[in-house]
Amino acid sequence: MGEKELSELGKKSVDSEFFTLIPDGYKKGKTKYIIITGSVISGIGKGTVSSSIAKLMDERGLEVSPMKAEAYFNVDAGTLNPFRHGEVFVLDDGTETDMDLGSYERFTNKNLTKENYITTGKIFLEIIEKERAGKYLGRDVQLIPHVTGETKKYFRKLAVDSKADLVLIEIGGTVGDYENMYLLEAVRQLIYEEGKENVCLINLTYIFEPKTLGEQKSKAAQLGIKKLIELGLMPDIVICRSEHPVKNNIREKISVFSNVPLQRVIGLHDSDEFYEIPLMMKEKGLDKEIFEILNINEKKLANHSSLKKWTESMTVKNPKKTLTVGIAGKYTGLKDSYISIIKALEHCEAEFQIKIKTKWIEATEIETGKKKVTEVMKGVDALIVPGGYGKRGSEGKIECIKFCREKNIPFLGICYGMQMALIEFSRNVLNKKNANTTEIDSKTSYPVVCLLPDQKKIEGLGGNNRLGGFDVEVKKGTKAFELYEKEKIRERFRHRYECNPEFIKEFEENGLIFSGKAPKVEIMQILELKKHKFFFGTQFHPELTSRPLNPNPCFKGLIKACL
Repeated sequence: MGEKELSELGKKSVDSEFFTLIPDGYKKGKTKYIIITGSVISGIGKGTVSSSIAKLMDERGLEVSPMKAEAYFNVDAGTLNPFRHGEVFVLDDGTETDMDLGSYERFTNKNLTKENYITTGKIFLEIIEKERAGKYLGRDVQLIPHVTGETKKYFRKLAVDSKADLVLIEIGGTVGDYENMYLLEAVRQLIYEEGKENVCLINLTYIFEPKTLGEQKSKAAQLGIKKLIELGLMPDIVICRSEHPVKNNIREKISVFSNVPLQRVIGLHDSDEFYEIPLMMKEKGLDKEIFEILNINEKKLANHSSLKKWTESMTVKNPKKTLTVGIAGKYTGLKDSYISIIKALEHCEAEFQIKIKTKWIEATEIETGKKKVTEVMKGVDALIVPGGYGKRGSEGKIECIKFCREKNIPFLGICYGMQMALIEFSRNVLNKKNANTTEIDSKTSYPVVCLLPDQKKIEGLGGNNRLGGFDVEVKKGTKAFELYEKEKIRERFRHRYECNPEFIKEFEENGLIFSGKAPKVEIMQILELKKHKFFFGTQFHPELTSRPLNPNPCFKGLIKACL
């Protein structure tokens, strides 16, 4: 379909069966698309592969803008339980997203926006609002062409807004799920409208290796690809995830079955070195195959050698020391709940050339008396109490914080972790035994943590936090200033409660230092103790802005205190 024809379709979208919405300034072929789907099973690293491909393209000087297209009906990830879906990642503009957006940001070293994330809920909400306003001019609004048309609009709008050479779209879920069928249909239409030379479709599949057989089996992968083909989508590249290196005969079977040339059937087995994955994919020629499919002249691209240096810098071969960092939370059954914290610690591993082991401390076990704090803190060099909500596990976290304060063990409290530190200090230093947060006890005698003034008017849960990037004023002569080396910083927030301003003076008179606050208002955002190896609390989430080769200063400070 030509550019003029595509433009005409956009002008008559309401009357046309195509219903193709073309954003102002869109030019066909100016931005090309890489689509990534997953088949067979979920949880095989689609987000990591997508991030790695973005890194590969970025390394050659191409401007890449990644997008996650999620199939769930939630408008955003804000109300999702971390047990079910992993961490909620917050963008600088305040959008609450899937954790894969965090992976994209870390690999590309770019701040993304709400345009890089869509959900079924977000699309359908817009469609219903348009229908109620009569903007479909009497049409019966259907999955095809209206839902698929609105979906393609988001793809193309990102191309225009980001001015990217490549828009990389990861389709959430697994091929064959009912819920993402409309997304895959939108992709099929996009290929039809943009032309094969402008869209590269990559399918990530899985090769099983049953222990009882001792050999790799490709049938599940074949059936997954068959489902994709039945939907009218022919993959250009197939990436085969597996436990061990994929055998050539398996690649040949996949190639014959899917009509994908053998050199475009790429094996990607499990690796202990996470940050080597982009280089592994480059060495298998993935980037060159993408350039050929998209008709990109590789000779005109920058010939960067930075990827190898980046990989070497992020890979710790001979650690100087091994540390154990405890993470006391209530979602420890699913490590993805704290994935950005894990990544921030990995960034510190590279920075200090050490190995960091994480010890997961289930705070509810301390709270219920199942385990003692002395038992869970045994062998822990430092403690992190991460963000969270609600009563469950709170008393266990307070016990751990008290142990760190009294035993001079480096401590970092993040968001809810900082609030728990305020409660612990109030109870055990200020002797306010009933001190609490009004989130847990609305009738506490000492509400040292309470609702932010702007939050008191808000009802319900969805989208009511103080969200996104905000400036923080840092006080000179403090640990915070030593870490950041500047008086104004920008970090990301996701909270409703704060240190009660009525208690600030009393805290400070008894040795607690508020070294960071919001500009112009008395909202305390960093706390520290002077006579302690490292006792640090932040109302913001420093893990969200930590990057490979540039760890967040709060995590650097924590690990440096251990060393």
